[in-house]
Amino acid sequence: QVQLVESGGDVVQPGGSLRLSCAASGFALDSYSIGWFRQIPGKEREGISCINSRISRTGDTYYVESVRGRFTISRDDAKNTVYLQMNSLKPEDTAVYYCAAVKWGGTYCPVGGAMFDYWGQGTQVTVSS
Repeated sequence: QVQLVESGGDVVQPGGSLRLSCAASGFALDSYSIGWFRQIPGKEREGISCINSRISRTGDTYYVESVRGRFTISRDDAKNTVYLQMNSLKPEDTAVYYCAAVKWGGTYCPVGGAMFDYWGQGTQVTVSS
């Protein structure tokens, strides 16, 4: 059974940091590209970061402009886990964060939520003073 489980969401003050984890089970992560998305109630889901699969051999990563330089995506295939390190958090980063997976060998990370086949249940990140 393919499953993705996010964890690490919390309440943090502006300027603080969090590390989100996306743990995969039921499949080997190294063949999959992993994306991080977030959604605020009433707004469209936003793709914020992606890391390409090991089989792509490009190591491509993607960040949306609003998080570039503050967020870092990484993967530990031995632990079947992808991380999103979030620094310098802002109130506008408040959202439910989801990870998603797709088996992918392309040169660049897939773009858009429709490209991803498996989704986690989400973890809440709240940035507030």
